[in-house]
Amino acid sequence: MALTGPVTLDTLDQVRALLDRAESTTRVDLSSVTALDTAGAWALLDHRGMHIEAASPAQDLLLRTVEAALPPARTARPRKARHRAGDALAAVGTTVEGFLTTSAQGLGFTGLVMARLTTTLVRPRRLRLTALVHHMQEVGLNAVPIVALMGFLIGVVLAFQGAAQLRQFGAEVFVVDLIAVSILRELGILLTAIIVAGRSASAFTAAIGSMKMREEIDAMRVLGLDPIELLVLPRLLALVILLPVLGLVADLAGLFGGGLMAWIELGISPSQFQTQLLANVGATQALVGLSKAPVFAVIIALVGCHQGFLVKGDAESLGMRTSRAVVIAIFLVIVVDALFSVFFAFWGV
Repeated sequence: MALTGPVTLDTLDQVRALLDRAESTTRVDLSSVTALDTAGAWALLDHRGMHIEAASPAQDLLLRTVEAALPPARTARPRKARHRAGDALAAVGTTVEGFLTTSAQGLGFTGLVMARLTTTLVRPRRLRLTALVHHMQEVGLNAVPIVALMGFLIGVVLAFQGAAQLRQFGAEVFVVDLIAVSILRELGILLTAIIVAGRSASAFTAAIGSMKMREEIDAMRVLGLDPIELLVLPRLLALVILLPVLGLVADLAGLFGGGLMAWIELGISPSQFQTQLLANVGATQALVGLSKAPVFAVIIALVGCHQGFLVKGDAESLGMRTSRAVVIAIFLVIVVDALFSVFFAFWGV
């Protein structure tokens, strides 16, 4: 087959039609081709098996360049081997290995942060007060509306459901104890920590991960600045300071919502609600709940910042680490809350 004239993008359809009608072992003569571009070269090389002859040096160089850039010939994919019993065991082993590796990295990061925190406490001037105040506003003050709304709705739900059950036994007045103990001891601070974990852990990971992708953290190290002091400690201290405050806001909002629903549903007046609350529920219940807040704050901050430092150089890694930070933080908060419950029950608190 002798091609004549230009073999370019403009004539690509005609050239491909001619080549499609030819046999795979056809010899193609390019001596009469006046112009050849990458589209024409790709059309010639795409029909594997054809032998190209009489190409000029420039055409031959273009053909070899395009051929080097072509993907390898596709081969039939082999059938996937059937899963054997050992495959499940190998998957379990891989999962356990990944969990242990992540746990070891997390412990190492925690130790590093605690060492930097100790140095900062010894030398308070190293603390970035501007960054601390900024993060206190971001993780604390800006979260007050959603935390207050959550506490209010939880109080309403507890009062409504408790009234429906206690009314059967004529013990409606004990709905006050149910609301107070549930919110002050467990639900207030636990749900607040979960909301903050979803809000702040993801924000910490996204912020630090973006800096990691833009190589800003490497630039800090080159300048002799410690990323832990600059990025982690202000976020950690901001959460430790303001999570108890958010827990207190959730407790007050929950008591207000529960009292309002008890008034509407059961006719328990605000003064009667207050009297029953002060008589049967002591300040110990609130202190037990708020004592968990600093621990939850440390967990959320460390998980969010650690996942941010693990971000690679692509957006997919940033999204994966952000979602993983939220999942791990919420999981650890619930586990630690369960351990606190066992501890306080053991000591009779």
